[in-house]
Amino acid sequence: MGAGFIVGILGVLILSHAAYSTIQFRSLLKITDELFSGPPCNVVMELIAGLVLCMWAALTVPGKFLSILPQSDENRVVALPANLDFMIFNHRGKAFPLSIDAKLK
Repeated sequence: MGAGFIVGILGVLILSHAAYSTIQFRSLLKITDELFSGPPCNVVMELIAGLVLCMWAALTVPGKFLSILPQSDENRVVALPANLDFMIFNHRGKAFPLSIDAKLK
């Protein structure tokens, strides 16, 4: 468990607390017969802080980004997948002629 994972858990907890605070605020408004016009400022600040922490954790926890080398043989498809059920060869593309020799008149 690295620091990014802990920050992600903290972000989720902050988002959960913001949701709970909004639910409490709405129930308070129902008791006082007022209309809900939006969440309070502290809940909005919690949402922004939780979002930033979760985004940072999502970008740092998986690891370092690696570049894709186009010349690498590992990027090539060398065989068809084992499950051929989803490969469709009978489609509307066969209705078009293979060579287009149409000339404008």
